[in-house]
Amino acid sequence: MTGRRFTSVALARFRSTPQLVAIILAVLVVVIAATVSALLKPGSDGAAAPADDAKGRSAAPPPGRTAPNRPPTPTHGHIPAGPPAVPDSIQHQAESPGKYVNITIDDGPDPEWTPKVLQVLKKHHVHAVFCMIGPQAQANPALVKRVVGEGHRLCDHTVHHNTAMDKKPMAYQTSEILDAWNMIQHAAGGARVYYYRAPGGAFTPPSRAVAAQHGMRPLGWNIDTKDFDRPGVGIILHTMKHEIHNGPTILFHDGGGNRAQTVAALDQALTWLKQQGYGFSFPKVD
Repeated sequence: MTGRRFTSVALARFRSTPQLVAIILAVLVVVIAATVSALLKPGSDGAAAPADDAKGRSAAPPPGRTAPNRPPTPTHGHIPAGPPAVPDSIQHQAESPGKYVNITIDDGPDPEWTPKVLQVLKKHHVHAVFCMIGPQAQANPALVKRVVGEGHRLCDHTVHHNTAMDKKPMAYQTSEILDAWNMIQHAAGGARVYYYRAPGGAFTPPSRAVAAQHGMRPLGWNIDTKDFDRPGVGIILHTMKHEIHNGPTILFHDGGGNRAQTVAALDQALTWLKQQGYGFSFPKVD
């Protein structure tokens, strides 16, 4: 059979089987479509696609991390800013210039004695700084809110009132300051804690820096009335009068035991200070 005759016969047979033609065309369309899809796949550069993991999920970066070369997913929602940093030097001076003193009250709040101290301050229209122990504040949140609501300021006086904390590791000092700060703020409903007073004056440069970075000015004192030792109302008052020239910041206590002498002495002290022409202020913060 010649080649021309063979071709004629093959064409005749091909034309006589239209189903075969349809099948071949369908196969060609599928092959072409698959090839085009692979070439146009996003990110395809001819390399194999990432394999799925054993559970059928596409490979992905672990939670909390972003894929390489991709910007992180933006987060939404407002995170409130903390108080501004303040100087870390120990403050004694009053905000108001001139003849002013700062009344500071330590070691509370105490459910029996703090309300009595507040009554004396209210009687004389005087505002004070309350240096609070963290767990005491945590246990008496209504009293902390009352202190703030009556116009007084808060001070961090640590968690355990350890007067030797300046000899402890820095991690301990930081925990004492910041744990108390959180307790006091939470008890106060978010009110600012303006100052940090180290127990017994046990400041260190790093601990002062920690407090200052959290908006708390390190706070000293000029006059220790010695009321904590309960020497008698007259002696407490005499000590304050004798040391008034030392500076404006005066130390009393509303915690640590029976403070009946403090309450009586504070009442007399505020009367005497007014008679001497003193006004009442807060310690400087900035």
